[in-house]
Amino acid sequence: MNDEEQAPEEPSTEPPAAPNTEATADAAEAPPPDPLEAAKAEAARLKDQLLRTLADFDNFRKRSRRELADMERRGREDMLKELLPVFDNLERAATHAGTATDVKALADGIGLVMKQFADTLAKLEIERIKAQGELFDPTFHEAVQQMETTEHPPGTVLYEVQAGYRLGDKLIRPAIVVVAKPPPS
Repeated sequence: MNDEEQAPEEPSTEPPAAPNTEATADAAEAPPPDPLEAAKAEAARLKDQLLRTLADFDNFRKRSRRELADMERRGREDMLKELLPVFDNLERAATHAGTATDVKALADGIGLVMKQFADTLAKLEIERIKAQGELFDPTFHEAVQQMETTEHPPGTVLYEVQAGYRLGDKLIRPAIVVVAKPPPS
């Protein structure tokens, strides 16, 4: 036979190699993991987890503050958009007052601006506190004076010096009032 034609290989008659018994013996004889090292590894893992949680919480707090500030800014912007047309009309009335000859027309114009302002406040859910003729309520009224009278029962609001307002259940500003008191006997 020539070199290019080789005879087929015959199966080996040698037994397969036995597993390395020294390696398995070393693994079986390896000492169990040190409990101190395991505890240190667990402590390091928990510390890392705690630091990540703290960082996440700090980021959440910063994001919440930023979102709250943005919401407050948008709320103020929305309120200003509602109030600016009232201011524009008031400015027009003031400009017209300098040249107006008809006082009745000027008073009617100012009345319309006041109605527009009241409607705008109602749209914003801000309501004026009823005072005159009501029984004095320190929750909503601030008395600046008492006036002796027999025409009204004691504790009744006689005059409103300055209007009070509330937004829903929250008092924005109390009404400043004059309250009736009985005359001395």
